[in-house]
Order: sequence, then C-alpha cells, then structure tokens
Amino acid sequence: MNSDIKLFENGKRLDGRKNDELRKIKIEVGVLHRAEGSCYLEWGDNKVIVAVYGPREAIPRHTQNPLRAIVNAKYNMAAFSVGDRKRPGPDRRSREISKVISEALENVILVEKFPRASIDVNIEVLDAEAGTRCAGLTAAAVALADAGIPMKDIPVACAAGKIENQVVLDLGKEEDNYGSADLPIAISPRTGEILLLQMDGHLTVEEFDKALDLAIKGCYIVSDIQKKAILEKYQPNSEGK
Repeated sequence: MNSDIKLFENGKRLDGRKNDELRKIKIEVGVLHRAEGSCYLEWGDNKVIVAVYGPREAIPRHTQNPLRAIVNAKYNMAAFSVGDRKRPGPDRRSREISKVISEALENVILVEKFPRASIDVNIEVLDAEAGTRCAGLTAAAVALADAGIPMKDIPVACAAGKIENQVVLDLGKEEDNYGSADLPIAISPRTGEILLLQMDGHLTVEEFDKALDLAIKGCYIVSDIQKKAILEKYQPNSEGK
C-alpha cells in the first residue's frame, strides 16, 4: 500500500461512509426490449447493464448437454469504462470473471429443466469504479428473474476488504487501488449458501472472518434492493384505488 495515500479522514472513509456502509445502489428492471430479461444497475460510480437471452437451443450443437442447460455469462468492460482506454474485447480478467459468474449462476438456475439449451447472460460494464464483478452478478440475477428463468433463489454479491488495517464494507476506487485486501462473495440469500468467494491480498484469520461476516450482511442489504426493484416493475399499480 502507498503510505502517501490516506483512506480515512476524521474517522471516516474518503467518501464519508462508515466502515459498514454501502455505496449508493440503484436498480432498474426491464430496460431492454429485445432481451428476454434485462437490468441496469448503478453501484457507486459503477454502471452496468445486463441482457439475458434464452433458454434457447445451444449452438454449436456439440456444446449441448442432453441433461441440462448451460449458462454462458459473458462479462465485458467497455473500452470507455475506465480512465485509461482499455483494448476492446475479452482479456484474461474478463474471461476469469465470466467463468466464476457462470458457475455461481448455474448453482441457482434450475438448469435440469432445459436440456440441450443455453442461457446467455451478457454483462456490460459501462462505467467502472470498483467491485464490478459483484455489481455484474447482482444485475445478472435481476435480469434472469426478469426473463422468468426458474431459480432456487435470486443470488446477490457484495465485497468487503481491508484498508489501513481496518476491515470495511464495499471498497471504493481508491480503497480498492491502495487497500490491503478485497473479498468479493456471492450468496443465495434464502439458504445463506456461498456461491462465489475470492480474495485478493492478505488477511489474518480474524480479519477474514470479520470481512466475510460484513460482506454477507452487505449481501442481504443488496438483496432487499434487488427484490424491491423487481416488485416495482411487476406489482399491480395501486394508483387510483
């Protein structure tokens, strides 16, 4: 960590948040008319849009599984999403994130109902700050629900980490760049099952336990925002009653 960068001022983080406070989150459901399901999400300064297509016949045919659907999550950061323009197209990081998100979603989607099919989840990061994999998976789950894909639960993701020897929830850009560790997770809120867990950096056992507990609590807060956004689209309009 760069010792010249101070991530706390007057006992608070640079953006004024407390250690256990999330960045502002906004979720909109059904924003794309040509997709089966879609979601637009803002999480801090992250802006993510997700489109879901399927279930549909998996092509090429040799990729088909006769017993279940395959889930193809494709995570991509737009070339203009970061300060230094990135090369268009998939890179090693985006392929790795695509893989772990696909695996997390496969654990909640009832894939056995759709043999030989594919469910395609396109995650596009339009503006990146920090925690884009958590934002992408959270938005993907809402888009899948919007598409009517049967799932055991609506998964959700959040991260915790360590900055200046303190464990905090939902790292921002400077915290992610100059902090000591980052712990993104995804869970099934109904059962508490962990669907994704990664760690970058170093944490003691005690710090890991604290970060995991904080990230799980964050997941439940985000889950409530997911459900509220879905209900706002689908619940009957009560105006005029």
